[in-house]
Amino acid sequence: MLSVGLPIGLVGADRPCRGLGIAAEAGIATVLVGRDDWTASQAGGAGEAGGAAGADGGMGPRRFDRKGYSCELAAVLEGRGVDVVAMAGFGTVLDASFFEWDDGRYRGRVLNTHPSLLPAFPGWHAVRDALDAGATESGCTVHVAIPEVDAGPVLAQRAVPVLAGDDEAALHERIKAVERELYPATIAAFVERCASDECRHRSDAAGLDGSDDVGDGGRGRREAEPKQEGQTR
Repeated sequence: MLSVGLPIGLVGADRPCRGLGIAAEAGIATVLVGRDDWTASQAGGAGEAGGAAGADGGMGPRRFDRKGYSCELAAVLEGRGVDVVAMAGFGTVLDASFFEWDDGRYRGRVLNTHPSLLPAFPGWHAVRDALDAGATESGCTVHVAIPEVDAGPVLAQRAVPVLAGDDEAALHERIKAVERELYPATIAAFVERCASDECRHRSDAAGLDGSDDVGDGGRGRREAEPKQEGQTR
């Protein structure tokens, strides 16, 4: 994102990470909104998912206050003047209260990227799931984030073939190479459109990649990576 000159005003994280250091070195403001302050042990030996008491003197499993954390994050971003959020490796699933903060400030204004051609293979293990299913192609999807995980309107996609002998690491690296091109380009087009406040309070933000060829279900442009030599899986 830095290499293509996107106007990054703030880099935030939910835990210490390398991205905060890279941003600081580039002179970009950073903020750490840690999960630990919103996670507490539950007394009595049974927590959010139940189970036996832990080894902490009778305290049970740790419960994460997702709504409290989501509201805190939204307040921090609003206080820094953030209008558009582009997630990249952010591991916390946000509660609906984040998107509805301050009368829907971030509704339709949060982007995410996913290593599959959604709606196929949503979730944390998309690359592994594609290989396990014997898929012949995977890819990268840029979409608008909504409270439901990996279910928001698609802005852009690019296919990546599954090659014979691919393992999870090899396929994921090729997907990430595509993502490094597709995600910044899609963000740039999205920000340009949002500069006119066009996508404020919208959850159907599909088509904001500038392609203007949205198909059924709000799906944006889908591009195919050039075929590589070798037999596909």
